[in-house]
Amino acid sequence: MEKSLVLLQDVTDGSLYEGVAYGTYSTRSLFQYMFLVQRHFAIGHFEHPWLLKHFAFLYRTILPGFQRTVAIADSNYNWFYGPESQLVFLDRYVLRNGSGNWLADVIHQNRVTDGLGQASKAHRWCTLHTEFIWYDPGLIPKPPSDFGTSQLHHFEDWGVVTYGSPLPADTNRSFLSFKSGKLGGRAIFDIVHRKKYKEWIKGWRNFNAGHEHPDQNTFTFAPNGVPFITEALYGPKYTLLNNAVLFGPAVSVGCFKPWAGQVTEACNSKWLKYKDGLAADAQGKVEAAMERQGMVFIRGEGRSAYNQELRIRSFQRNLLLLHPQLLVVVDHIHLDPASQTRAMSAFFHNTELSFKHTTADGVHGAFVFHGEDRYKMFWMDDTGYSDKGMVGYWNYPQGYPFNGSHYVNVTMPLRYPHTRVAYVFFGPGVEIQSFSLRGDDQRVDIYLASKEHTYTIHLLTAEVTSQALFAMVLVDHKKIVFEKEAAVVDRSPKEVEEYVNLMEDNLQHVKPIFQQMERHILRQVLNSASFRKTAEHLLQFSDKKKTEETIEKIFAMSSKQGKGKGGERVNFGEKLSESLPDIFAQIEVAEKKDRQRTSMRMYEDSPEEGDGNSRAFLDYVDGRKNRKEGFVKGRKFKEVHMVATAGSEGLSSTSSYIRLFLILNIVTFFLLLSVLLTRFQRGRSLKTQRCFYTILLIDSSILLYLYSSCSHTQC
Repeated sequence: MEKSLVLLQDVTDGSLYEGVAYGTYSTRSLFQYMFLVQRHFAIGHFEHPWLLKHFAFLYRTILPGFQRTVAIADSNYNWFYGPESQLVFLDRYVLRNGSGNWLADVIHQNRVTDGLGQASKAHRWCTLHTEFIWYDPGLIPKPPSDFGTSQLHHFEDWGVVTYGSPLPADTNRSFLSFKSGKLGGRAIFDIVHRKKYKEWIKGWRNFNAGHEHPDQNTFTFAPNGVPFITEALYGPKYTLLNNAVLFGPAVSVGCFKPWAGQVTEACNSKWLKYKDGLAADAQGKVEAAMERQGMVFIRGEGRSAYNQELRIRSFQRNLLLLHPQLLVVVDHIHLDPASQTRAMSAFFHNTELSFKHTTADGVHGAFVFHGEDRYKMFWMDDTGYSDKGMVGYWNYPQGYPFNGSHYVNVTMPLRYPHTRVAYVFFGPGVEIQSFSLRGDDQRVDIYLASKEHTYTIHLLTAEVTSQALFAMVLVDHKKIVFEKEAAVVDRSPKEVEEYVNLMEDNLQHVKPIFQQMERHILRQVLNSASFRKTAEHLLQFSDKKKTEETIEKIFAMSSKQGKGKGGERVNFGEKLSESLPDIFAQIEVAEKKDRQRTSMRMYEDSPEEGDGNSRAFLDYVDGRKNRKEGFVKGRKFKEVHMVATAGSEGLSSTSSYIRLFLILNIVTFFLLLSVLLTRFQRGRSLKTQRCFYTILLIDSSILLYLYSSCSHTQC
């Protein structure tokens, strides 16, 4: 856990790459660990940079209505565990402003108790105890200062942009998300490819990206809070089960010939491909994410998520939110001269509502019903071509928690050197009257007329443009500009300095306490029958060949405890603790060997899949092999000597001396007292008697001091 917390310093946006649902799976245990090591070992992680930003990961990913979240990667409709427990933890130990308590209360009040989105029986109550422990009633629930207004948020490590969350469900309270990032998130991807943290990391084998999806350049849209274009949740890892694009004809074996999906899709596995080959290098990129005068522009580049032999020079996906209920998506595909790619096939999903065909003025589209309202979409390429799409339902195989997803499939021809396809999505509050587009080498122009407004969009798609703009929108004599100088800049963090020592600085607080606990436990066990049971429990993870021999040795020693030579009582706990091996060290070594065997067996049996349900299984290299025994040298501390074992031995030696002096002093005290009572009661001068009384008083003081010291050292 300490190593994971070091690596999390590279995650600069507070996110977890497996998504919101599986993110709560991780934080359920991570937050308990932080709490326990702070409470018992004074190891403080509450100022961790990742933790300071984690509230945004929970707050900015909620759809209007507080019942659903961004379902990126394997997910249900919201959270697996919590998130009330995690939110009250953040408020008590990190935020201290009432925002965590407020969001926990709002989520609890809006919880789905029956139907889609309700918590499963396995998850419903298992974080209730930690929520009770961490809740601070002194923090008055208070929403963040920007609550009530739509905000744009970019998770730069995760590669996700969200807009509009969280808000009450209402008209024009809309939500938009976009995903285009590095496999495993920027931090993990760069750790693997730049060979950072060499003492611990051995490439992708240290990480589990199996719960991610082939979803670069995908988006979701919920106008009025109604899920119109959604993620397909926990299902097979196919590109077509995301709001993504396939290209054809395929140049290699794929899941659905003649189409080629993203290189990470898995045809015969529940888990994403990520460990080797082209899949290990897959990535997308958010190039722009900005808001201007209530409009939002997002651009992603996804060519590196596809096979290089397709010779796609650029695959841009541009999103323009012109109105809370009006979204324009433009795909720009630029082909190399040698490319044989001739078609694209785009998919759009809704897990609940079925799509139906529609057409207007020769432009094809689809729509869904939500109550009495229609949510519509239309599509067209830059030549004015619009073909009828395919609507249907994709059934998931057995073994997945969901049945499947409704979809629209739009297929368009590709031309050299570039093709643009535009899709318009709008809610019942917008009525589109006309829609057209045309383009040249530099840009594509889109014309939209609604009942209330006329929009002219100039979208610059070339690598080098005459103007330093991404896009410009003209609406009702008003101009909105999205400038290139506001483009997203990728700034990967540097490796944490002296990361091995940093971890050891924290572990130095833990090991002496466990060593002291070991000796304390052994000292307290005096009954031979119960001792055998305790010894078997402590040694069950140690070297199996030596376990029985060690237990027999302990049992024999416990049977012989009694008085030693000269009437001195044998300190069984002290003698036993000195004669035994370091049990906790044996357990640590045994557990590490077991992890390595499990990891090797997992990799050999199924190198492509790994253990999809293992929680980001980490098999770190032991960074202490070349470290000097006895002390660690850290960034924040001078040389700190690990003196738990030596101190315990010195303490035992001191106890023996104190015990010896205490016995001698008791003998001396009673000897002086008997002499005073028998020989100095009569016939002695008053001065002599006073002298003996003084000596007796001094000896009694020494006796009390020795008794106190003996009690303190448990001699």
